[in-house]
Amino acid sequence: MDNKASKYLFIVLTVICAVLIVLSSIETRAFDPVRNAVGYVLVPIQNGVNAAGTSIYNGIEEFKRLKGVDAENEELKAQVASLSEENNRLKTETEELARLRELYELDGEYLEYPKVAARVIAKDSNKWFQVFRIDKGSADGIEVDMNVLSGGGLIGIVTDVGANYATVRSIIDDESSVAAMSQHSFDNCFVNGDLELYEQGLLRLEDIDKNASLSDGDAIVTSNISSKYLPGILIGYASDISVDSQQLTMSGYLIPAADFDDLQEVLVITRTKSEYGITDYSSEASAEVVY
Repeated sequence: MDNKASKYLFIVLTVICAVLIVLSSIETRAFDPVRNAVGYVLVPIQNGVNAAGTSIYNGIEEFKRLKGVDAENEELKAQVASLSEENNRLKTETEELARLRELYELDGEYLEYPKVAARVIAKDSNKWFQVFRIDKGSADGIEVDMNVLSGGGLIGIVTDVGANYATVRSIIDDESSVAAMSQHSFDNCFVNGDLELYEQGLLRLEDIDKNASLSDGDAIVTSNISSKYLPGILIGYASDISVDSQQLTMSGYLIPAADFDDLQEVLVITRTKSEYGITDYSSEASAEVVY
């Protein structure tokens, strides 16, 4: 039976009960049979009315309870959404703090070079950061050929500057070549960009003298003979060094110290190699091409 029919039944039973109660209240012996009959009829009806009333009351209370539960659920959903947003914000801030701490430590490793921090605001590729832009430019003292660091080592070099932005070409780009050397033996070599090879997380390490003592695991840093890169900046680590087929030089691979998958903040060294007044490069430096 639906709620509407229940209400009508409840009203009818209530009216009948009222009439029977009035009849039974008349104080005359003539109505004794009526009162007795009312007793037999009224009690079941009253029980039915009470049951119907209780059912309706319980239904109303259940409705109120469910309505309250719905409101509580909505409130809980809002709290969960707020907590999720807060958790995401804290996670983002924690990750940013870790990156900034890493940048701070990197700054401490090269205290001899003045630096300014910048954020990466765009890149030319959907995959890696071989060419990207930062939010600092000539208004902040940024110039072409300034070296860029992040993630533990060398990232690249500034190739173009606007008032409020600068373009950086990273060392993984196919057009990049960096004059380098072993930090252990000081043997010279070249780190050449190769996007296809970087699929494996590697760059090319070439033009190593066949008599050099450069070996696997050696830290490779920028060379003194580089025409554009300041000396002593970590690039990565040598791997799989072997003698070339013509037996004239050795070559191998370099595992970059920096991660080029997700660059967000960088350090720009605010002095170029030429500003240090060093202009006498060896013939090896002429092989370095940076566009």
